[in-house]
Amino acid sequence: MLKNQSHAPVHRRRIGITLAIGVLVASAIAVATPAVAAMAAEQSSLDAAPSSVETAAAAEAVTAGRTALTDAATAVVAAESSGLDLGDASTAVDTSGLLDAMDELDDVDSLTALELPVVRVQATAEITAVTTQTAELHARQDAAAAEKQAAEAAAAAAEAEAAALANANTPDGARASAAAIAAEQYGWGGGEFECLNSLWQKESGWNYQAYNADGGATGIPQALPGSKMASAGADWATNATTQIRWGLDYIQRAYGSPCSAWGHSQSVNWY
Repeated sequence: MLKNQSHAPVHRRRIGITLAIGVLVASAIAVATPAVAAMAAEQSSLDAAPSSVETAAAAEAVTAGRTALTDAATAVVAAESSGLDLGDASTAVDTSGLLDAMDELDDVDSLTALELPVVRVQATAEITAVTTQTAELHARQDAAAAEKQAAEAAAAAAEAEAAALANANTPDGARASAAAIAAEQYGWGGGEFECLNSLWQKESGWNYQAYNADGGATGIPQALPGSKMASAGADWATNATTQIRWGLDYIQRAYGSPCSAWGHSQSVNWY
């Protein structure tokens, strides 16, 4: 009895400690529960699947990315095979970043609602970069093509001009030029041209290189000195049409018409 009485206080203390521990644990759980719940909710949000809207936007980005890659490849092949001088800058388009982004977008099922928008935005930026480079390459090629076309046109025009000059410098070409200028600028018809033809056939044979060693008369109209014809053009020594323009002006001022000049030449053997 005494033994039992002596042990009763110890037993009550242990029960008290156990109850206290239980209260503390319950309190700790009560305090921790909101934080744990918040963490669980946050983790659930992180792991959530992307919305249908975001998935559709990602699919559009994939389509745009493939188009950008195709356009870039086409532009590079066209530039490299064009044979045009595109300068020292590279004809390559850097698509490495876009390819990496496309790889991530292709694995869309593994991306969460938080991850997919980030990947999509990055892909969009890479698409813009590739599209910009492609446009710049197209612009360089277009500029080079335009420059080449202009050079070819200039060369063709120069060739045509040279051919026309060569033709006009022949006696028949010079006659044709003289007849046209006489009619257009002075109103002199066929009769006046017959006189002109006779006059200059006698003077030079319609040879723009004719030169009279005795007096120095030069060219088709036999200008004396030949440098007088510079008033009609700096190319007077090499262009029959320039000589003709000067000669017709001289005839108009000095004689009024080719037939008057021819009549004078027949009378005194010069004009």
